Amino acid sequence: MCNGHDHDHDPKFTRRAALTGTAALAAATTLAATGAAAQDNPYAPPAEPFLPPSDMVLDLSRAALVVTDPQIDFLSPDGVAWGAVGDSVKRNNTVENIERLFKAAKAADIPVAISPHYYYPTDKGWKFEGALEKLMHAINMFDRTSPVSMDGFEGSGADYMPQYKPYILDGKTILCSPHKVYGPETNDLVLQLRKAGVDQVILAGMSANLCTEGHMRELLEQGFEVAVVSDGTAAAMLPEGDGYLAALTNFRYMANALWTTDEVVAMLG
Repeated sequence: MCNGHDHDHDPKFTRRAALTGTAALAAATTLAATGAAAQDNPYAPPAEPFLPPSDMVLDLSRAALVVTDPQIDFLSPDGVAWGAVGDSVKRNNTVENIERLFKAAKAADIPVAISPHYYYPTDKGWKFEGALEKLMHAINMFDRTSPVSMDGFEGSGADYMPQYKPYILDGKTILCSPHKVYGPETNDLVLQLRKAGVDQVILAGMSANLCTEGHMRELLEQGFEVAVVSDGTAAAMLPEGDGYLAALTNFRYMANALWTTDEVVAMLG
């Protein structure tokens, strides 16, 4: 809740409001428990938000578009994760929205960076894994034969969506080394952005509560101003929980801004 504001002296967000907000949040929790089923759209922004609004202003001279995992395994009905993420992707129009973001970023001549997810045979030898890591390895998600060979890559689940390739493979897009779990701590994304003079990031891609959220968290910790594109991502909907709804909550709590694709395209235009 920083962003350069002194909230103790802000009439819209005082210390007293923060304290009394605890009671408001408790009441909201009770309402959510009793009335969630009646809510038409659980993803809609809150009618009466408690947190202060975003004051992020996009500056094209220092901004970049970053897209996580724009790959077949996540975004195509032919991908191994489609059964889990497909409904969310279709609901958000994610595939089309990511393409719109690519097109607008290229027209605005701002840097574009891709942070992909690849697994090589040696990655299957890990001694311990989290639940999603186990699943991804079991279903051969993002698999490549080797870090030094493109054999079998074209059209595989690890490949980029075909409609994105004109933007990604134009010789200007930053193609980062792969991240291995969720965040960019294991690849060169932060270095590439710093070297490009970037400190504002428009963040989209897959999947919302995993790699996209992981990138948001690390970029914030690294001192970037991050705007997440709410309908430029999607997530798995499983018995364990709705990943997209979980991510939206954290985006609202932590990101410098949460914009729609329409809003970003208008800003870039």
